[in-house]
Amino acid sequence: MTDAIGFRLDETRDRFTRSISGFTQRLQAVRPEQWGDPTPCSEWDVRALVNHVYGEQRWMTALLDGRTMAEVGSSLDGDLLGPDPLCDWESAILETASRLERPGALEQVVQLSSGPSTVARYCDEVAADTLVHTWDLARAISADEALPVDLVEAATRIVEPWVSPDGMAGVFAAPVEVDASADAQTGLLALLGRDPR
Repeated sequence: MTDAIGFRLDETRDRFTRSISGFTQRLQAVRPEQWGDPTPCSEWDVRALVNHVYGEQRWMTALLDGRTMAEVGSSLDGDLLGPDPLCDWESAILETASRLERPGALEQVVQLSSGPSTVARYCDEVAADTLVHTWDLARAISADEALPVDLVEAATRIVEPWVSPDGMAGVFAAPVEVDASADAQTGLLALLGRDPR
């Protein structure tokens, strides 16, 4: 079975898990003195970037538990991380994983700010965002910046329809022009306002 843009539903969980794993690997490499360092997201330091990705996991758990956005309200605003961000992150991803293992979880429909979405589609959107922020985190802490090519290609298919010449308001900056021969990862990063050069 495939979704509206041709992704096989039985591969969704794998893409999601691998995107999360890649972020976890970079997060494990953050040194104590790096939490205040700048990232390619100009408004975020390392802690704020991690907080954003962590917050997405908390949102997933809430929505997969049947809560509405109105019910969650402002409870997930601000800095959600405690003194051990890695511990917080690992707890959050275990909670999300447990929800995704429920029978029929990927076919469940949740209400997002953009409207109703299957959980499978929601997973792919979060995986794409996490993947790009994995590169942001890696660049910020001088870790391995290479992303799996298949995940890059999937993320590109997800975000391309949303990106305008001005970017994605409040989410990603305007696309950066790169050479036509650029590889898939560079193309995705440039599409989302990043210049890896």
